[in-house]
Amino acid sequence: MDPQTPHAEPLPAHPPLESLAVQPLLNRDYEARPAVFYERLRAEYGPVAPVDVLGVPAWLVIGYAQTLDILRDTRGIWSRRIGSWRAYRDGQVPADWPMLPVVGSDNCGFRDGAESTRLRSAWSEGLRPFQDRTRPEAKALEQAVRRYADELITVLSENGGPSGWADLSAQYARPLPLMVIGRLLGSGADSGDELIIDLWRVMDAGPDAQEASERRNARVADLCAARMAAPGHDLPSAMLAAVPDLTAEELTAEMAMMTGLVGDVTGTLICNTITEVLIGDTGARDSLSAGLLQEAINRASAANPPMANLAFRWARTDVRLGRFQIAAGDPVMVSPAAAHLDPAFTGSTTPDSIYSSRAHLAWGAGPHACLGRDLATTITTIAVERLFDRFATLRLALPADQLPWRSSPIMRGLRSLPVTYELAGGPPRPAPAPAEPEEDTEPDPPAGAEPNSLVRRVLKLMRIPQS
Repeated sequence: MDPQTPHAEPLPAHPPLESLAVQPLLNRDYEARPAVFYERLRAEYGPVAPVDVLGVPAWLVIGYAQTLDILRDTRGIWSRRIGSWRAYRDGQVPADWPMLPVVGSDNCGFRDGAESTRLRSAWSEGLRPFQDRTRPEAKALEQAVRRYADELITVLSENGGPSGWADLSAQYARPLPLMVIGRLLGSGADSGDELIIDLWRVMDAGPDAQEASERRNARVADLCAARMAAPGHDLPSAMLAAVPDLTAEELTAEMAMMTGLVGDVTGTLICNTITEVLIGDTGARDSLSAGLLQEAINRASAANPPMANLAFRWARTDVRLGRFQIAAGDPVMVSPAAAHLDPAFTGSTTPDSIYSSRAHLAWGAGPHACLGRDLATTITTIAVERLFDRFATLRLALPADQLPWRSSPIMRGLRSLPVTYELAGGPPRPAPAPAEPEEDTEPDPPAGAEPNSLVRRVLKLMRIPQS
């Protein structure tokens, strides 16, 4: 039987979603022990469970087969447009609901059909220079990421000495993607702290998410207007060249989304990969020790996908899902994190397998699968490689079960990653810079932490102490 069946034969009657007793998605187990929470839901409800998402009832899909089918959506059952949400149309969603800035986004992730295809084609072509490793833009970006990583480590060790304590989230995993955002936008690191902090507020769906979203969008809109007036060698300019009829509003919405994907999702993937290596329970440490860095990242992506749950989509028609009848207009949230715990997924590989499954859903699937997967993986690969090359030892400064996880209905990431470390040696020798594309807006200094370097400016903006 299909995991989801439209117009199925009647099921045993149950109240509509709005009348069901629902469990809060955000709770202590969800944050600290998500496997316990997801398995409790699976035991009680099966592959789909009714939950409360910050005051709004929704269906949480936790079965692997059901999640994959919804993401692929081969029969066009699911809409990403907020206008498909029955409760929203009826005025039943509070105007200050913290996730509205996410699900109400007018970017390609929340469009359907031809509209989504057109915007995704701009992304596909726009990202090509930065993801095709034979292109000069991609080579220059990789060199820049290495320099940023090495200089962040140098500054970190200046504060703590050749051995000491550090927060690898605040001092490494967060600022590194921020500098990549500046490079992709062609903007350097201006307004860096406010942009990234507002981004976290949006993704964590906190009480000030709406105001944070408006500030972020205003900054990005100014930058996109400048790129439309004077194109350069950057991502928005490349997208405009690929799809010249992109409007200023469309470009702004896509670049605002990019700040989340690079600034938060990629930064979280870096942090989660480091964490999985240091804990060593999922095989990531063994993979790194064997020189299989890509495999370490793959294992971390499966064990702790940065986007644990993907923001709402809505049923276009009544559809059977598990033992429930999902009504047209009901909100559904698919959970890659929970799907990865489903025996249907975990039983696909043996515990002693050298390679873990590539069938994980951390990057989505189907018509909305992440187009920037290669870029995010490249940044993460360089960040993790440079970190473990530069340190002789890295150890968690807290027991693994005491690490402070963020409280977010979407993201699975740490608020901080405290470690103790010992450096492997002195600072690296500066790598020769590759030939840069013309009009590169942010020249990169060699590693070595020059007083006015980009790294130091970003750390200052983010109020991270420097020596």
